[in-house]
Amino acid sequence: MKIFRSSQLREFTTLAIAVCVVLLGISLTTLLIRLLGNAASGALQPEGVLAFLGFSAINYLPIILSLTLFIAILMTLSRWYADSEMIIWFSSGLGLYRWIGPVLIFTLPVAILVAVLSLGLSPWSLRQSAEYQRQLDSRDDVSILAPGVFKESRHADRVFFIDNLSEEDAVVSNVFVQSTQQQQLGVMVAKRGMQKIEKNGDKFLVLENGRRYEGAPGAQDYKVMDFGSYALRIEPYEAKMELPSAKALTTPALLKAPTKENIAEMHWRVGLPISVILLGLVAIPLSFVNPRSGRSLNLINALLIYMIYSSLLSTFQAWTAQGKIPPDVGLWPVHGAMLIVVLLLFLVRGGTGMFLRLSPRR
Repeated sequence: MKIFRSSQLREFTTLAIAVCVVLLGISLTTLLIRLLGNAASGALQPEGVLAFLGFSAINYLPIILSLTLFIAILMTLSRWYADSEMIIWFSSGLGLYRWIGPVLIFTLPVAILVAVLSLGLSPWSLRQSAEYQRQLDSRDDVSILAPGVFKESRHADRVFFIDNLSEEDAVVSNVFVQSTQQQQLGVMVAKRGMQKIEKNGDKFLVLENGRRYEGAPGAQDYKVMDFGSYALRIEPYEAKMELPSAKALTTPALLKAPTKENIAEMHWRVGLPISVILLGLVAIPLSFVNPRSGRSLNLINALLIYMIYSSLLSTFQAWTAQGKIPPDVGLWPVHGAMLIVVLLLFLVRGGTGMFLRLSPRR
């Protein structure tokens, strides 16, 4: 029996690691493509890509871990059926219910990890992501300049373009600036520019060896001025601190403010580790493979049950937040229905007498 248990846990763990790496890789690759697209369009600063990728990975981990555990248990037991190892298991007087212990031993640590993530780390990652975005939005106009990209100022009164940026001395070359001052449109071009900070903290963009065109577009009475040095004051900008959503609030904060949205979020966080245990248990009877029908049928059934369970959890959370479901009810009907499905599947696959055989034959 010890040999069986060690073999089970080893195979569960090995397959779970492989599945987790694949799922995490797919999720991060998809997210990275989206973030790089935002960075290329100027909606996101390039230096923020890796930070947002890390915060999102922490936020996605609870769902990825629950799906990983479900797939690992399902695939492992399906292989045991396909390779006739289950025949040896049943011939030894061990019923299907005897898999509950090994599965729970493997599932409970994952459920605890998911609880830590959902109750603490995931909300923290969302808060950090929002704060980091606010810091990026609060940077001055010069700090957000990128070579080859037109950038509009925070106050929408200037447009900047630089051709090249020297990282060593923070000098930009081939500068284009369009500004509006006293209802007059001005365009400046300069060979180089640099940022200068005065003792009082005021910041200026100093352009050197350039020319300024000032006047109304299409009119002939415009002015042309050559300059050796021209200083543009960079207005400070402070992004507004938005109120955090229910998903980003800490768990104690949710309990202190029992609004409908906060209660729905609390149900979701508490329900995630519960769903991990239920998915681990339901994978045991779903792994049954009929050699005549092939291995695909049980995988299709498992996929349907997982999708229905996941969709119902999201739906009940939304209904709880909207007040369509009483806060005391929340997501518990979905978990209860899933538990009934687990019991029914055990009865169908293992027979009603399996609960009477509480000990294996000697």
